[in-house]
Amino acid sequence: MCFFRSKAVKELDSIIEDIEQYLMNNYKDLAHDCRKKLEQRTQELYSEGKLSEKQYRSYMLKFRKYSYKMRDYHH
Repeated sequence: MCFFRSKAVKELDSIIEDIEQYLMNNYKDLAHDCRKKLEQRTQELYSEGKLSEKQYRSYMLKFRKYSYKMRDYHH
């Protein structure tokens, strides 16, 4: 277990926590917004060199899982 997480990883983990919280409370629009933000920030942080290849793949996998899970979330 890594006790020293980078600022980039903390930011992405915070977005994931927000997604989980919004899903638990049935805030679909906010959950979708956070899901999109997760993809955007993951790509930005990776292109800036703040995420390793392994971290990038891990967060993009999480993004794809949320996208699949939320595919039918509409009003």
